[in-house]
Amino acid sequence: MSFIANFLVAVVAALHVYFLILEMFLWTKPLGLKTFRNSIEKATESAVLAANQGLYNGFLAAGLVWGLLHPNLAFAFQIKAFFLLCVVVAGVYGAATVSRRILYVQAAPAAVALVLLWLA
Repeated sequence: MSFIANFLVAVVAALHVYFLILEMFLWTKPLGLKTFRNSIEKATESAVLAANQGLYNGFLAAGLVWGLLHPNLAFAFQIKAFFLLCVVVAGVYGAATVSRRILYVQAAPAAVALVLLWLA
């Protein structure tokens, strides 16, 4: 169970690295425009905000990786639980304010990982 929980934590971290790349580097490129359903005009106007948002996604990924690599298992659990909770809260807020899709792409994987982490 612990392996599966840590695997899901790694998946959530990888998703947030992907979000970082989309928001910081691909926001005004075809993939970013398609992913976020933006026009080039809207994307250009919001690029600085998106880059900032991408940076925060990078911090979430870094925290999850820190939890995966920390040698003290009790403290590693606390780190992973904290950052997964942050992801869930951000995902729920994003689903309520931006797009329901965020609930499934961001919050749900983190919630499943958090439950499995606690069960492990």
